[in-house]
Amino acid sequence: MSDTENVNVLVLLGSLRAASINRQLVDLALETAPDGVRLQFFDRLGELPFYNEDIDNDDVAEPVVALRQAAADADAALVVTPEYNGSIPGVLKNAIDWLSRPYGNSALKDKPLAVVGAALGRYGGQWAHDETRKSFAIAGPRVVEDLKLSVPSKAFDGRHPRENAEVAANLRDVIGKLVAETG
Repeated sequence: MSDTENVNVLVLLGSLRAASINRQLVDLALETAPDGVRLQFFDRLGELPFYNEDIDNDDVAEPVVALRQAAADADAALVVTPEYNGSIPGVLKNAIDWLSRPYGNSALKDKPLAVVGAALGRYGGQWAHDETRKSFAIAGPRVVEDLKLSVPSKAFDGRHPRENAEVAANLRDVIGKLVAETG
């Protein structure tokens, strides 16, 4: 694609909690997407069964079919995730496992992907973000390593991320650069 017209970005969220700061970052991303860019938030990761090759067949569960179709329809992916115990939340790792199949020909193969998010601690989830990038890179997408945004939760001081101009600008910048990677 030569411009941002009709670019479809799949958005995955590594938190199931309704009031999570990362869900609020997804809200902000959806509100501020550049013109011509469609952010498609797949909010069904909690419905995916645990990955098991025995059930990955023609009768695979409908949420898996929906996830893979959303990934196939996407031009790029934005992953927004917290850090759980210094690593990737289980629900996100499970989605990566489903998206990694069929091996060598995943629905996100060679598509640009960026990982951002917020977490407690002074590094804002950097370990989880690095681990997420590593897992996705093995699973097939083209992880854009220099697109990073790891924000300590305390930066929001109990307010929605849209009220933090620096975070909002940085998130818009990541999305714009991710979309440019589709060209």
